[in-house]
Amino acid sequence: MWQNDQLEKWDRESFFHPSTHLAEFARGNLAQRVIVGGEGCYIEDRDGNRLLDAFAGLYCVNVGYGRTEIAEAIAAQARELAYYHAYVGHGTEASITLAKMILERAPSNMSKVYFGLSGSDANETNIKLVWYINNILGLPKKKKIISRWRGYHGSGLLTGSLTGLDLFHKKFDLPIAPVLHTEAPYYFRREYLDQTEAEFVAHCVESLERLIEQEGSDTIAAFIGEPVLGTGGLVPPPEGYWPAIQTVLDRHNILLIADEVVTGFGRLGSMFGSDHYGMRPDIITIAKGLTSAYAPLSGSIVSDKIWSILEKGTDENGPIGHGWTYSAHPVSTAAGIANLKLIDELNLVEQARDTGAYFKSILNEALSKHKNVGDVRGEGMLCAVEFVADRQDRSYFDPSQTVCQKINTALLSKGVITRAMPQGDILGFAPPFCLTYTQAEEIAVKVRSAIIEVLG
Repeated sequence: MWQNDQLEKWDRESFFHPSTHLAEFARGNLAQRVIVGGEGCYIEDRDGNRLLDAFAGLYCVNVGYGRTEIAEAIAAQARELAYYHAYVGHGTEASITLAKMILERAPSNMSKVYFGLSGSDANETNIKLVWYINNILGLPKKKKIISRWRGYHGSGLLTGSLTGLDLFHKKFDLPIAPVLHTEAPYYFRREYLDQTEAEFVAHCVESLERLIEQEGSDTIAAFIGEPVLGTGGLVPPPEGYWPAIQTVLDRHNILLIADEVVTGFGRLGSMFGSDHYGMRPDIITIAKGLTSAYAPLSGSIVSDKIWSILEKGTDENGPIGHGWTYSAHPVSTAAGIANLKLIDELNLVEQARDTGAYFKSILNEALSKHKNVGDVRGEGMLCAVEFVADRQDRSYFDPSQTVCQKINTALLSKGVITRAMPQGDILGFAPPFCLTYTQAEEIAVKVRSAIIEVLG
């Protein structure tokens, strides 16, 4: 079909793909796919294959593909003003308007929005701000950051350190100081299977308290966590987890950074995961759902308390020495405005809540009795199926068997895109919010078929 076309050759010769087995790709042993279009929950590749994307890209195309309203907003902004920086008080109509729209949707104690381009750079900003404010407060030793094993917060030097997954540490000399890690709220993978959820939450709290005591609360600046563990397994927290953690942080004067790159703007069936779970963050990280990935944009939302300290710092030290060239890029912020308007007009947060609940229920009905399905879990439009070698003793497959990757590949051959999550046999789902009940049923049927094909 694509005779004499050099694109695939150029791809292998020229393009450094992220999160890829580079040698296998270069040798031609790893499949390549060139995507040319998309509409609703579907994408299409250059060979004419139409695929139901049950992971919304990287859980980011929340409003679905092909939304002309966002494309037109991007084009109009580019024609009017493609770029100007945000330094020294400069702004654009788009950047100012979007900041206001975000604060109207965010938890009530939030004050200002700093814009970046990715979740990784937003979390870099967050840690710099935390260190800055503790210096302003005369607390120069209070700099350590507690993250959680299996958390995902980016893949830079500091953000890759905050991330608690081996893949992002191996051979990169990560994690670096001053990042610490504590227990993940992963009830399914608890060490003692006879623990109740309440007992497991108490165990997580005890682990955190022990770490704080060991390091000294006067050295710990902040705790960072996703409302729902994302890349680490799509794991909703056990009941009561966040209020219990919040109590510990308050007692030790430790700030809370809520990483809502995945959960912000409706993914859980609520506008923000912080409100969904009763968290009281000092800083919120946003990205993916802010523009539904139609343009790169991230943000750090800071609370009233944080903002007042930042003002004090600039009164004492002059302009704050932090900024990105593309902060508050007008094309990206125009995309954000159009995206948030669509979310409101189409009631997509409510749709994520309702369709997500239905999707989880039919997945559970279709899969829960299979001998190798250990857990079907989810919240809103996030869901995961975790596979086990033996349900009785909850033993896991050897990673060399690549069970989940084989199921993922089988699903792709059936026209459905899912994600084999790292560090475990976990099949992840995060469809666009416009997913229909019929499409949800199709995914469930094909997942069951793929599991039977691979595992019997």
